[in-house]
Amino acid sequence: MDKDGSLYVADCKKHEVRQWKKGETNGRIVAGGNGRGDQLNQLQAPTYIFVDDDQTLHVSDTRNHRVMKWTKDAKVGTVVAGGNGQGDHVTQLSCPAGVIVDQFGQIYVADSHNDRVMRWCEGAKEGTIVVGGNGNRQQANQLRYPESLSFDGEGNLYVSDCENNRIQKYPID
Repeated sequence: MDKDGSLYVADCKKHEVRQWKKGETNGRIVAGGNGRGDQLNQLQAPTYIFVDDDQTLHVSDTRNHRVMKWTKDAKVGTVVAGGNGQGDHVTQLSCPAGVIVDQFGQIYVADSHNDRVMRWCEGAKEGTIVVGGNGNRQQANQLRYPESLSFDGEGNLYVSDCENNRIQKYPID
């Protein structure tokens, strides 16, 4: 939901994100909606959404292995993380899940199939690994299929570490 109470839903089957304003019964497409694909006006299995105060959306475009940014009323999005095919290089993602943006505009992505969380600065061509990336086991510096992300008021990052059945807390500099 955004600050105005609008609800956003990622529809991974229709490859679109819809917004419902308070009291509306028909949502409107705010990202994707042009069939499944990898063009800048398309999504393929969108899953997680982060919406900021300006109603800019960051969408995990899971099967395109990228995160897309859609400004309010945009007809096309821009790739802000990944988008270089599926892989484990710092320019790539593999089935991104949770996405969140901090107060500095840095994008954090749960890179689920690479068992890591990546941070991408605005305009960066590559990300940095901030959590995980050390194999998929149960040590504190390891993740197994991270999914959701959240920050607390002190800037700590919380990661749902699905296959390890735990929530991990990490201080972020």
